[in-house]
Amino acid sequence: MSKKIDEYKKQLDLFLRDLESDIIRLSDKIHENPELGHQEYYASKLLADYLSQQGFAVERNIAGLETAFLARYASGRSPRIALLAEYDALPEIGHGCGHNLIGAAAVGAATAVKILLDVTNIKGQVVVMGTPAEETSGGKVTMVEKGYFQDIDAAMMFHPGDSTTVETKSLAMDALEFTFIGKSAHAAVAPYISANALDAVVNFYNGVNAMRQYLEEDMRVHGVIIDGGNTPNVIPDRAVTRWYIRAANKQKLKSLTSRIIECASGAAMMAGAKVKVRNYELSYDEMVTNKRLAGAFRRNLREVGSDVAPNPSKASGSIDMGNVSQVVPAIHPYLSFEMAGGCMAHTEEFAKASGSVFGSRLLMRAAKVMAYTTIDLMVDKELMSGIRSEFKSRRD
Repeated sequence: MSKKIDEYKKQLDLFLRDLESDIIRLSDKIHENPELGHQEYYASKLLADYLSQQGFAVERNIAGLETAFLARYASGRSPRIALLAEYDALPEIGHGCGHNLIGAAAVGAATAVKILLDVTNIKGQVVVMGTPAEETSGGKVTMVEKGYFQDIDAAMMFHPGDSTTVETKSLAMDALEFTFIGKSAHAAVAPYISANALDAVVNFYNGVNAMRQYLEEDMRVHGVIIDGGNTPNVIPDRAVTRWYIRAANKQKLKSLTSRIIECASGAAMMAGAKVKVRNYELSYDEMVTNKRLAGAFRRNLREVGSDVAPNPSKASGSIDMGNVSQVVPAIHPYLSFEMAGGCMAHTEEFAKASGSVFGSRLLMRAAKVMAYTTIDLMVDKELMSGIRSEFKSRRD
């Protein structure tokens, strides 16, 4: 079996070499035309059109998301392997998170696998899911809730980073908006008849700061005041603050979020105001990496000559791939640009790297490793069975 898989991978190398100019062109075009979450009309159409031209059955505007799509190619019923594409950009910075590379790599890997399925007797389905708005409201969350992962056996993607690590951790997250409602009055003439909504926000902000020293190391709380009134001479009757609340898992997050909401209620009471709470973005679950799937990806990374960090990444941020990992075996590896000095995500330097020759090299390396891993899952029944068993045992 191993010898046959090796032959398949050699064929994938040839296909990816032929596809290289197409894949890099897709990435470059997305990089040159950055679009914010749920506005990625150009990128979504570009990738979906290309997959359609390559023979994939493409569904657009799925899950009620105008810039989401699903492209499927089948040579058999299973296994069904999903490669996830992201393509949204950041305000002002553009592709400072390298999502142009993520989208193009998923399409390139899937196309190479499709060509291999056409010329062999390998049975399976390769699926590309276009997942918008990772930077904001998390298109994957909606796609999970709408059932688009119900028939998927394993899901993977890659993300550019400043180091290469396969086993990724992330924090569960709630995004909450607190609107404090008070009573306005002339600040100089009759402040005693008012209820200062801005005071309530300040009380709340200070209360959360006081709470920080009692939080566990895997908890994060950070917020901004987005509305604090219009003029100093009028006591504000409305003030708004937005927060990200993060914890290691959903259970801890639920407890922490309850404490934060109680703090907001107390702050409102102190100022004689009221508070309304709402989710202004979708909540993210923690990432649970499937270790057997990660092991296959790691072996393929080493096969293409990449050094891999020995330990899982430390959880700090939050990703909507976490929600996917709750319903199917999944991985979210980070791959380095392998450039001198490196660079951090969400910076102009990262955006430049994502459109550079280093970005193109990373793109092709990621496409190759994802294609290799997809074929491993389709051919190696023992591997796929182990991945399913690990996922089932974790859920049980």
